[in-house]
Amino acid sequence: MEITPLTPKRGEKPPTEEKKERISRKKMTKKELMKRVEELEEALRAERERAETYLRQLKYAKADLENLRKMVKRQVEEAVRSGNERLIRELLVVLDDLELTLEAGGKAGDREALMEGVEMVLRKFRKILESEGLKPIEALGRPFNPDLHEAVMRVEDPDRPEGVVVEEVRRGYMLRGKVIRPSMVKVSVNPRREEKEGARDG
Repeated sequence: MEITPLTPKRGEKPPTEEKKERISRKKMTKKELMKRVEELEEALRAERERAETYLRQLKYAKADLENLRKMVKRQVEEAVRSGNERLIRELLVVLDDLELTLEAGGKAGDREALMEGVEMVLRKFRKILESEGLKPIEALGRPFNPDLHEAVMRVEDPDRPEGVVVEEVRRGYMLRGKVIRPSMVKVSVNPRREEKEGARDG
């Protein structure tokens, strides 16, 4: 067996790292080589086992996450159902009162008593809605706000500033700070201001 010296002769280039590795491998005995192969195979087995463990843990985590997602969805649906049932139970009281009021007003033929009964039911109804976080949007006399109001008509009014709500056609509402229905309003237009702007442009 020919042995290649690691130290170069005079005039020769020094061996590269790759060549040194090849030379070193040639110098290993068969027993050492087999031992090295066994070590590498053992390391490969350990890495495979580690990878399988990680994969198994990942599958368990994925299954746990899916179960948690389903459980949360069920709980949310149950909470919504429970909340709806509670609200409907409260509204049934209003419905009962309204039916009784109409029945009593129809028998008595007293318009004033009927109106008082309806107003009482309306107050109770508003109180229930307010307890759920419903609030009316203040519009009348306020500056027009497109986030809260929906303009359905412009009304000329020389005594009011431009863009003020002069009439509420339909009341708007907010639920827990979020607009669920904007107020339908009529908005002022000041003809004097338009005349001034027209004269300035002319």
